[in-house]
Amino acid sequence: MFKQIELNYNFNALEPHIDELTMNTHYSKHHAAYTNNLNGALDKLPELKGQSIEDVLQKLSDISDEALRTAVRNNGGGYYNHNLYFATLKPGGSKKPTGDLASRIDKDFGSFETLKEKLSSAAAGRFGSGWAWLSANKNGELQVSSSPNQDNPLMDNKVWVPVLGIDVWEHAYYLKYKNLRGDYIGAFFEVLNWDEVAANYEKVLSA
Repeated sequence: MFKQIELNYNFNALEPHIDELTMNTHYSKHHAAYTNNLNGALDKLPELKGQSIEDVLQKLSDISDEALRTAVRNNGGGYYNHNLYFATLKPGGSKKPTGDLASRIDKDFGSFETLKEKLSSAAAGRFGSGWAWLSANKNGELQVSSSPNQDNPLMDNKVWVPVLGIDVWEHAYYLKYKNLRGDYIGAFFEVLNWDEVAANYEKVLSA
């Protein structure tokens, strides 16, 4: 049975960048629903019992029942994506990457600022609901992408693993920013903890 990530900060801790009502609703309503619905779908798939969420998402095509596969894709994606999202947010966190991640960003994108621009563009340009991603492979290479709905780079893929995700569903920002998605994306970077992103990157390299 999967459980929501436990936040190590209060709902109001990311103010003024992400407001308390949005955080409370996002975590207590949306993420809770994805978690509950994922567990409900997996109850009907005993062959997946004990597998990690990463393994489940990487093998979606193995689920023969189309309705259950869709339920796991949507809710499993929502569960995994939000765990990653909430874990990388922190009041007063590191504002820039360091170490191996910083070096790889410079190699693959030219500069940290260029990476931020690419991530921001991917997030702003995602039509409708979805996510923007920074992903890594075991060789340490980095990639920026975006995906619709609750999809992510893990799905039916054993190469790219997300280390950072920007949620651009309206529930992530609309209460405060209304239709100004770009303002929310800028605010996201103010509370993104690059130390956590770097730790995610190291996990990919050591997996």
